[in-house]
Amino acid sequence: MNEQQHHTPSAIPVLFEDNHLLIVEKPVNVLSQEDQTGDPDMLTLLKQDLKRRYNKPGNVYLGLVHRLDRPVGGVMVFAKTSKAASRLSDAIRTRSFQKTYMAVLRGLPDKREDRLVHMLRKDTAVNQVAVVQRNDPKGKEAVLDYKVLATSNELSLVEIRLHTGRPHQIRVQFAAIGCPLYGDQRYGSKANEPGQQIALWATSLTFPHPTHKEPVTFTSSPPDDIPWKGLLS
Repeated sequence: MNEQQHHTPSAIPVLFEDNHLLIVEKPVNVLSQEDQTGDPDMLTLLKQDLKRRYNKPGNVYLGLVHRLDRPVGGVMVFAKTSKAASRLSDAIRTRSFQKTYMAVLRGLPDKREDRLVHMLRKDTAVNQVAVVQRNDPKGKEAVLDYKVLATSNELSLVEIRLHTGRPHQIRVQFAAIGCPLYGDQRYGSKANEPGQQIALWATSLTFPHPTHKEPVTFTSSPPDDIPWKGLLS
């Protein structure tokens, strides 16, 4: 599907829009949804933008279909109708909603291509996720596939295909195999310097369009700066 890119007044690039979908490129360090901090969030900013652009009275409907962690940038889809939101949620549940990421890792995984399977448990009190034993009653299975695309100076560029959508999944699973993400202060603090930006980008979404049902794909490229620069060329 052709991208129809423009920028909202809040500087969020819109990659595509029709009557059912709003596809955007989330900037880094912006919340997906409002939290207790009161900081700007994607859902609120985009609702405000739709209200301005279409001069809509009252509340604007926009459905949050999936989330990206605050420090992560890349492609996100929002539903402009409740029917689209329901069908996109069904696609996620039936795993016909495919999410691809790129990340820069500290170190080189043992295998150039592999599937990682862990049981993860989230401590909501501190917003921290840990790998646990399979018999842990609060553990949930996390599955991803990765492929190493390039290496340079003890860094690895990987492409990641998520099969589950657990909180902090990519960050925790790579830290668990000894290759934390570049810049990850939470799960890779020993390998990273304070203030470094996490190198994780949502590069592609593929899912059945909520009305015509044909698969559609939307993409976004990581920024051309450190540590991506050089690994992406």
